[in-house]
Amino acid sequence: MAHPPTLELFAEELRLSRTSAGMSQDALGAEISFSASLVAGVEQCRRIPQPEFTARCDSVLKTGGRLERIRLKLGRDVVLPWFREWILIEREATMLCSYEALVVPGLLQTEGYARSLLEGASRFTEEEIEQQVASRLERQVVLDRNPPPLFVAVLDEYILRRPVGGLEVMTAQLRHLVEVGHRPRVHLHVVPAGAGAYPGLNGAFVLATPSEGDDLAYLDNQLQGHIVQRQADVLSLRETWESVRARALPHERSIELITEATQAWS
Repeated sequence: MAHPPTLELFAEELRLSRTSAGMSQDALGAEISFSASLVAGVEQCRRIPQPEFTARCDSVLKTGGRLERIRLKLGRDVVLPWFREWILIEREATMLCSYEALVVPGLLQTEGYARSLLEGASRFTEEEIEQQVASRLERQVVLDRNPPPLFVAVLDEYILRRPVGGLEVMTAQLRHLVEVGHRPRVHLHVVPAGAGAYPGLNGAFVLATPSEGDDLAYLDNQLQGHIVQRQADVLSLRETWESVRARALPHERSIELITEATQAWS
């Protein structure tokens, strides 16, 4: 499979910077506190460079931030084609309203949880999985923006019980939800299992409010996702959103429920 050009550029720059510094892969790994096998994996385009790895390489190899600049462009290259436009919308939104019935929303997933989901999908090679994980984690910087968007997520309680990746992965994921849920611009709501049937069970969706213009929505399915721009359809999804949120627990009680679920997995 052909590698994304930006990934190949990153690998080449890392290799050239390392050899120019007179360092072996083992030596660089020791300096940045990562394994030599990871350094080799990145240089061979088998692994996607993560932010901490990149920052340490830039520092040790004295690249002036060149690797980080390349890495930031990498996320745009590895994302699935139909999702690229939505990422741009997501980055500029002043408010995001996300509903999920089956899995944790992408903006809230840990690396382990995201990887387990992609492995379970059985659609991607190992290399493609690493690329998609990197892209998904890169998207999450939108919540660190200054100022960040108002992010409201409604999750079905079943998500807290579904064993994605096993005990360790689920414990880390739910702890991450609690941590992110304490941010002032993040509101989490859980629809309790006792709610029975409700409109959201027809499928996940996200609503985005841009700084200017009308709201947009995003829907996903087994083949691909698509952006909803027709305002009658967006309004219909907005009504569904309000119905779903009305069935969900308040933020504080939702955090308590997620904490209880975390303890059950620990």
